[in-house]
Amino acid sequence: MANAANNNNGSPDDPVAPAILRRVITASAIGNFIEWFDFAVYGFLAVTISQHFFPPGEPSLALLQTFAVFAVSFALRPLGGVVFGMLGDRIGRKRVLSLTVLLMAGATTLIGLLPTWQSVGIAAPLALALARCIQGFSTGGEYAGACAFVMEHAPREQRGRYGSFIPVSTFAAFALAAALGFAMNALLTEASMQQWGWRVPFLIAAPLGLIGLYMRLRLDESPAFKALRQQEGVPHAPLKETLRGHGATILCLSAFISATALSFYMFTTYFATYMQVAGHASETTALLASLGALILAALLCPVMGVYTDRVGRRRTIMTACLSLIVAVFPAYWLAGSGRFVESLIGAALMAVGAVICGVVTAVLLSEQFPTRVRYTASALCYNLAYTVFGGTAPLIATWLIDVSGSSLAPAWYLIAIALLALAGGIRLPETAHRALEADDTAPGMSPVQGGMSRG
Repeated sequence: MANAANNNNGSPDDPVAPAILRRVITASAIGNFIEWFDFAVYGFLAVTISQHFFPPGEPSLALLQTFAVFAVSFALRPLGGVVFGMLGDRIGRKRVLSLTVLLMAGATTLIGLLPTWQSVGIAAPLALALARCIQGFSTGGEYAGACAFVMEHAPREQRGRYGSFIPVSTFAAFALAAALGFAMNALLTEASMQQWGWRVPFLIAAPLGLIGLYMRLRLDESPAFKALRQQEGVPHAPLKETLRGHGATILCLSAFISATALSFYMFTTYFATYMQVAGHASETTALLASLGALILAALLCPVMGVYTDRVGRRRTIMTACLSLIVAVFPAYWLAGSGRFVESLIGAALMAVGAVICGVVTAVLLSEQFPTRVRYTASALCYNLAYTVFGGTAPLIATWLIDVSGSSLAPAWYLIAIALLALAGGIRLPETAHRALEADDTAPGMSPVQGGMSRG
């Protein structure tokens, strides 16, 4: 097969043709889109899934079991990040990303094809858990690898701009899932939704996955990885060496990504629930307010990408954390009003900080580590932070409200994590406009250990 990017055989700093860069961004973003579309659809259809895959008679227990299956998939993400990260650093980004998109799409499609409890009994939830585990494991290698692949193709002066399209695909996936759910509720009867309608969103992953696989297979390997592979005496670092040589950077970057994970999950998954529970808004009001804020978030990502290229990563980190701290109380207060306009404004305020965090994270994941360990180290940072702070966000928020009796308790939690993120983020060196290959010949040095003056 002729590769679309075979003409890119020069130095890693040589500019990549715009047409190739567009294909790289599209191919990288589509896998990320599948990942988050599956997440959003599963959450949106949780009640329906619980009715089909668990014993009837106890709806609350069935719903709890549905979310327990979802939580199991989160536990596998760090493991998937390490496995696929080490593979990506050893055999290349393109091959691993082709594998992850195939596994993610296959697992999501499988959910749409599974027999139900009424047909096969206990085998139904077991098959659902297996599909979710495959999805979670493969997801662990997707986001960090997609970011690295784009960053290793992008011009060094515009990495923020081009990297921002990965978060665009994230928010677009949630927006499409919300719009699809709204349309299906409006167009299908309850009987049709229960009989076959719930399967449709999961089956959409099949053609998307095949398109993503085709696009990724047609791309060549990234310039940075090809350059590293041509060097002698710079082998892939094992996990132990990665942790020893880059542990300080992993710790600081994970601290910052904790705010990225928490703000993202609060905005995309918990906020719609908060509107209904605290503000007594209707499901339609909460869904439409969330949909409007998600569209705003997707449109805002490229703007923030340009912003971080202009002011640098450390100033963007400070902007992100301060935005979350300043906006969180007004956002929760407005979202608790129960009215559409106020709820939309509240969700939009939450979106701003989440977008800034997400955009700068997409760039930092690649800029903070040399090519030989980039996939492994960045996947480890990202998945640990998202598992600990992201997957638990709705649970902890609900628990805090219950324990404190205050509907604003989750806002204090987000402020605390934003301060932790700020403390970790400002310890990272400035890496804007710095060559990604600057550390490729110094395998034992972490950017944090190397000092704060670089860049």
